[in-house]
Amino acid sequence: MAKQMAALLEAENARLHQRLELLVQENARLKGEDAQARLQLELTQLKEQLALMQQRLFGASSEKRKPEAEATPPANTRKQRGHGPRAQPELPVQEVLLPLDEADKVCGLCGGALKEWTGQTEDSEEVSVVERHFVLKRYRRQKYRCPCGCTPVTAPAPPRLMEGGCYSVELAVHVALQKYGFHLPLARQARMYLREGLVVDSQTLWDQLSALALHLQPSYEALPAVVFTSPLIHADETYWYLLDKGPRKKWYAWTVACADAVYHRILPSRSAATARQVLGDYKGIVMVDGYASYQTVTKPGKEASLECSLVFCWSHVRRKYVDAEKVAPVCAQVLKLIGQLYAIEADLPDPHALEGEQQEAALAHRLAVRQEESAPLVAAIREWALAQRSLPGSALRTALEYMLGLWNGLTVFLTNPWVPLDNNLVERQLRDMVVGRKNHYGSKSLRGTEVAALFYSLIETARLSGEDPGRYLLRAALAAIEQPGTVTLPTSSD
Repeated sequence: MAKQMAALLEAENARLHQRLELLVQENARLKGEDAQARLQLELTQLKEQLALMQQRLFGASSEKRKPEAEATPPANTRKQRGHGPRAQPELPVQEVLLPLDEADKVCGLCGGALKEWTGQTEDSEEVSVVERHFVLKRYRRQKYRCPCGCTPVTAPAPPRLMEGGCYSVELAVHVALQKYGFHLPLARQARMYLREGLVVDSQTLWDQLSALALHLQPSYEALPAVVFTSPLIHADETYWYLLDKGPRKKWYAWTVACADAVYHRILPSRSAATARQVLGDYKGIVMVDGYASYQTVTKPGKEASLECSLVFCWSHVRRKYVDAEKVAPVCAQVLKLIGQLYAIEADLPDPHALEGEQQEAALAHRLAVRQEESAPLVAAIREWALAQRSLPGSALRTALEYMLGLWNGLTVFLTNPWVPLDNNLVERQLRDMVVGRKNHYGSKSLRGTEVAALFYSLIETARLSGEDPGRYLLRAALAAIEQPGTVTLPTSSD
């Protein structure tokens, strides 16, 4: 039966191809075109689509390209494979002395008793694990009284996550970090904790997260002021599912970031109106990809047009050519030129890591190097693009039109040393949301989207600042519980 079905499908496929050929020829005749040339164009596009589809299904997904052939180094200079054991300077050291059994303390030569050689050991190390454990803290608040008969005085209670709750702030922070920092769904956490002796269900864990988020809300709301005071920000978006009653709905996580802060919002639309809502009154430079909504809301002369200016991402341009190279080998030329642009940037100082005169000197150096070395490469890329001939709708034509359509925004980095080559900073901040989305599929309620945006924002901002996210969340939560409304932002590791 399977063979018969395959034969029928093959026959139907041949019939459809024949029908397509007749329709293409008829269409070309009515338009006054060369039927044979039009048919060849259609077939070329189909072959290209088939090749790209096969690459997506069966090829490697990495954008890395094989380096050009290099001379094989001498055998004695080749690097050892693998990284070997890593140093562990942060781990506490536990000394374990291993003595001989009494039966083994006999000399193998004369049969006499072996004596301990003081201070002499043969040492080695191994990394081990001491399993986490939960404890039930029973607080006994001491009471005091005076013989004079005054009102008794009781020692103060520790900070509580919620009134009458029986779970600590530390536990809520741990659950938040496991879900939004390490992508463990609450149901999976509940099963793990049961194995370790804590009986709790996922709804109870969610209640702790929601309560913790209420205390951290002022700190989350302070993040836009940090991001939007930067002269240059990065913006991007990715889809996020709202798993409310009924079929799941596709919402979108919108992200804006600067060098030391990240702000996520999960909203129901990916429209230009939402882009306007996200960017607000910002008047600086926004690094984005080629998504049309950003260009729509910043188009000059349009009503309610935003005053910020856009710069575009060379990494997205490169991806277009990486895809097109599979069917158009000529793209290797432009990919090599783009690679040289990135090689120049790798040797330039990061102005965000410096201050004062050092920062000014770094900016001046970046501008000088880009004008001298990067500008000729950019000119060569444009010259190459204008010299190409490609079929309409082909992958190469798509890549060329994408790059040339964004050209003005792609070349701003040559005159503004603050502008980076790509939008990778914000893409790295979206990575946790993407991995979390794969593990727990999205949010079950509107409140869930708010809590997710809050914790992803605060955790990733702490990482950018070099502060441990767990310590930061605990510090901020305790401060807000003791004094409601307190804003606590991560502190730089510097």
